[in-house]
Amino acid sequence: MQQAKFSIEQNQIEFLNQYKTYGFKDKSTMVRTALQDLKRMLEYRQLEESAELYAEIYAQDQELQNLTEAAIEGWPE
Repeated sequence: MQQAKFSIEQNQIEFLNQYKTYGFKDKSTMVRTALQDLKRMLEYRQLEESAELYAEIYAQDQELQNLTEAAIEGWPE
């Protein structure tokens, strides 16, 4: 596993020093978990934005709506 050096604020150091309180075995595990959670959250946000953009495009494109309706004709509801 690689190591990285970075700077954090005093209140973040104090929070990180409470790693055991939050059930982590060490500070590194807490930081890795936090980074993984942040990555997941950012990916989810990007997915939501993409879905909203597609929904907006779909709502404005009558031809696409007609094509979709034609494609689902005869499918069970």
